[in-house]
Amino acid sequence: MEIAVIGLGRMGANIARRLAGGGHDVFVYDRSPEIAPALAGEHPQIRAARTIAGLVKAMATPRHLWVMVPAGKATASAVRALAESLSRGDVIIDGGNSNFRESVARAKSLSRRGIHFVDAGTSGGIHGLEEGYSLMVGGESPVVERLRPVFETLAPSPGRGWGHVGPAGAGHFVKMVHNGIEYGLMQAYAEGFEILQARKEFELDLHRVAEIWSSGSVIRSRLLDLVAESLAGDPELDGIEGWVADSGEGRWTVFEAIEADVPAPVITLALMMRFVSRQDESYAAKLLAAMRNRFGGHPVKKKRPPRE
Repeated sequence: MEIAVIGLGRMGANIARRLAGGGHDVFVYDRSPEIAPALAGEHPQIRAARTIAGLVKAMATPRHLWVMVPAGKATASAVRALAESLSRGDVIIDGGNSNFRESVARAKSLSRRGIHFVDAGTSGGIHGLEEGYSLMVGGESPVVERLRPVFETLAPSPGRGWGHVGPAGAGHFVKMVHNGIEYGLMQAYAEGFEILQARKEFELDLHRVAEIWSSGSVIRSRLLDLVAESLAGDPELDGIEGWVADSGEGRWTVFEAIEADVPAPVITLALMMRFVSRQDESYAAKLLAAMRNRFGGHPVKKKRPPRE
């Protein structure tokens, strides 16, 4: 079937490639003018457009357009531009990590124009091109069913790895919680390997340990495979600074847990540890040291003056 992909970053470009490889006619657009033509040159079933209006004009109706741009202002801008050009019956699919509340509101707004909205929480990262994507899909059942060939192509195998989880907004809600769980899993692996690394007398090969655990162990996972890959080339991680970003979904998961009175200590603490990773110097830690010195006379490490 015909489908457009708007936003050709690492995931968007690979989604377009996988769709073209699956026999779909793929139209592509990116705000950087050189990217879409370069991608179109890779496959005969990929066609580049210079503008969103040109993309829409080139497609047969009803149109299906997959938006794969950063959540927030970029997504809002792309959807707004599409809505001005689309016709009744067309479908906008948001495959990014938008807040589910925004997706619910977006679906209602677009429906007044007769445009359908589908939110497809997408997991798989840079490995999705070869291995397929996990897709959590929200939207109207007939529209999702119409898009089944697209989801079947993008999924790891037909009938597996994707599903219609509910009305518009449900896909991004499920993906939000998915990412919150990911925070907790990543933090547990990181802490476990730091404990292993701290026992110096065993001279543990942490890459080897990760590979052992990756086969048959109850804690095996794709994340553990990535741990093994990371440790293979740089076991001491000397080339990496311990500064960890968060893209928003962990925060939203914690906010939702608070609103629903659901205890989520692991996910919450994992989010807090990402904040800790960004501190060059902790004011709270310095105050703790000062209090211990005041009430118990415990020694305080004085800050060394900078070298000239």
